[in-house]
Amino acid sequence: MTKIEFNTMVMHQASSLRMYALHFTHDADDANDLVQDTLLKAITYYNKFKEGTNLKGWLYTIMKNTFINNYRRFVKISSFVTKSDEISSANLVFSSTKNQGESKFIMDDIKNALGKLPEEYYIPFSMYFEGHKYHEIADYLAIPIGTVKTRIHVARKLLKKSLKPYDNGVKKPIYAEAE
Repeated sequence: MTKIEFNTMVMHQASSLRMYALHFTHDADDANDLVQDTLLKAITYYNKFKEGTNLKGWLYTIMKNTFINNYRRFVKISSFVTKSDEISSANLVFSSTKNQGESKFIMDDIKNALGKLPEEYYIPFSMYFEGHKYHEIADYLAIPIGTVKTRIHVARKLLKKSLKPYDNGVKKPIYAEAE
């Protein structure tokens, strides 16, 4: 049998191979990949095929072995490496190593968020953050104490919104939710 005849016979089996591959993968795209791998191996190793043997059975054996080898490889890689398309800055907190660069980026983001605050919110917030009491801030700015509290509250909300990428879903303590 020539290589062209063999390739033609193999290609005629592609649809039945696809159905068989779905039993392994349970996903159409993965099944198509498995069929492609099987056909490639069959055509590559056509000289190993003995004329007169069951071609469909030979192809099914190649497919089964390919699936098993790919699965073993996937399990081995998954046990060593956690794959992620993108590591968000919030997930850097869970990194196994820490360095000063990460802290610098976080501080830069906080400084940028503070810098974007309008002055009417920035001054009361920064004074409160430095430890000044509400009445001290109100006296310094010559505004009512209620206005000071409102501006600090609004500043905190704006900062929370600006720093949303750092919200890593950690449950807040009960006392923090009452704010």
